[in-house]
Amino acid sequence: MSESLPPIHIHDSMERRKLPLSLAQAGKVGLYVCGMTVYDYCHLGHARVMVTFDTVVRYLRARGLDVTYVRNITDIDDKIIRRAAERGEALDTLTQRFIAAMHEDETALGCIPPTLEPRATQHIGQMLALIETLVQRGHAYAPGNGDVYYAVRSFPAYGRLSGRSLEELRSGARVEPGEDKRDPLDFALWKAAKPGEPAWDSPWGRGRPGWHIECSAMSQEALGCRFDIHGGGADLQFPHHENEIAQSQGAGCAFAQHWMHNGFVRIDEEKMSKSLGNFRLVRDLLPVYGGEVLRFFILNSHYRSPLNFSEKVLEQARSGLTRLYTALRDLPEGEAAALPEASWSVDFHRAMADDFNTPEALAVLFDLAREVNRRRDAGEAFLAQARLLQDLGAVLGILQQNPEDFLRGDAEGVDVEWVEACIAARAAARRDRNFTEADRLRRELEGRGILLEDGPGGTTWRQTGGTTGAV
Repeated sequence: MSESLPPIHIHDSMERRKLPLSLAQAGKVGLYVCGMTVYDYCHLGHARVMVTFDTVVRYLRARGLDVTYVRNITDIDDKIIRRAAERGEALDTLTQRFIAAMHEDETALGCIPPTLEPRATQHIGQMLALIETLVQRGHAYAPGNGDVYYAVRSFPAYGRLSGRSLEELRSGARVEPGEDKRDPLDFALWKAAKPGEPAWDSPWGRGRPGWHIECSAMSQEALGCRFDIHGGGADLQFPHHENEIAQSQGAGCAFAQHWMHNGFVRIDEEKMSKSLGNFRLVRDLLPVYGGEVLRFFILNSHYRSPLNFSEKVLEQARSGLTRLYTALRDLPEGEAAALPEASWSVDFHRAMADDFNTPEALAVLFDLAREVNRRRDAGEAFLAQARLLQDLGAVLGILQQNPEDFLRGDAEGVDVEWVEACIAARAAARRDRNFTEADRLRRELEGRGILLEDGPGGTTWRQTGGTTGAV
């Protein structure tokens, strides 16, 4: 890590404050993120997790760190079993379909695939070994009905991550029908098989794992007993991550050094929830806004803050990204001169090193774009600043498209020859001082979602954020 750059600080959810990034091994980062339960398509909450931790990985790698990024797939749990039964579909067929869809969304959002993407069903042996260790150490028990439970009161630190006491937790806990717990707080590590459900052999009879045990087993398999960062959505802080800590540390593993949680997604100022019917699927938004606009929208809020979705905010994101791409148009060929005092780079790294403050980092990009435009308008060299804008954008996973392709929306649904003919006719009308006809042609193009921009090099065009019909 370069000594000229500021040290990286992370807001640690366990400590509830910013801490310097502490690594088990110098120059290497082990990051584990709780991924998707693949029984449906990805919604905006999933997109936020993908983009947040993809950006973390990009920045850590930009700082020269060797990052092993692990994001698991939950491909066996109650929701998946119910959904497969409802649709009369084989469980493997259902999960494979939604895994493929998740990867499509991830690619559209500009995310780099994780280094490792372990699936729960491929790690049953590791889970069983971990459960046996917990039983041997007195942290788990088998009541004799095929289930195995974690004894929460055997782990005094339980509740530290979420800031809840055992008595506070117990007041809202209950034993469901068919459960044989010693204490309402205890949670399932292994569930006895029910008729028609997938099942595996175990020392306690055929069954399947509880949800929480998979991440303890898979993180240990991928990263060892002590790794650097554990991440996920704020909704996982309790009980999932609290239970992971109890399992892993109860089995003798130090587990995660730092904890990171991204904030909730809100829809028009209401918390996004399937029960409220206000959730938004990524694949429904992509045809309207495109993956890079959605990514830019997510980066515009600090990862720990609530992210509020609305059509207005999405249009603002499109407009902001358009401003940055406009500064990258028509770049001259050749080598860019060195920037002796690249204050933008310093400010960018200061923002990102401070708990991955992407809104501040984007503000630096806008300042740099203004400088590019100023220098271009003044007839000064601007290629070095434009290249820096692209390079810093790459750290955030943006500004890597051809500017014309982005600004024209890849010309989707547009008769490009017709547009170019209108621009030529307008130019001819202006040369003939027929400004009435020139204005009519501009208005006609604008009515079809085509915005003209006149500059020293001629007239360029792009699609606006509105609906664009065939022209």
